[in-house]
Amino acid sequence: MNKRAAVAFTGPSGSGKTTLVEKIAKVLIVEEQKVAIIKNDPKDKAVFDVEGKDSYKFSQTGAEVVVTSPTRTTYFSQREKTLDDIVAMINDFDILLVEGLKTLPLPRIAIFRNEIDESYFDCSEAIAVDESIDPTQYTIPKDIDILDLNNTAQIIKWIKNNSKNI
Repeated sequence: MNKRAAVAFTGPSGSGKTTLVEKIAKVLIVEEQKVAIIKNDPKDKAVFDVEGKDSYKFSQTGAEVVVTSPTRTTYFSQREKTLDDIVAMINDFDILLVEGLKTLPLPRIAIFRNEIDESYFDCSEAIAVDESIDPTQYTIPKDIDILDLNNTAQIIKWIKNNSKNI
């Protein structure tokens, strides 16, 4: 894999995006790749800090807050960041896995269970489906690769062949 590559994952809520990104990250880390993950939270519902703790109090001020410890560094920002901003911040990675953010110009795997939402075809280079879907029941464009959602090795091979250098 080339240094600093990126790929994105998209799909309806509950399709298994987070589970797949987690599986892929674990395998790549075992392969001694440095993995970074960006997750989009379009409804702003994720909770990252505990009310009453110092870091929560600091982040509530609206300031950019960095909390460091011997084992991790956490950055709380009250401002939206572009992909370039985030890549510059993280900097030290081999592969970036992005969950969501359909507008980013990255190779994208759309994930589906039970049914395929064909509106995702316009922003996807591949789809990953499980046995609950019969791809022959859909009109899938010929330039979209069909992957087995349960075959992590196959998906990683696709990522290594199709990710974008950044």
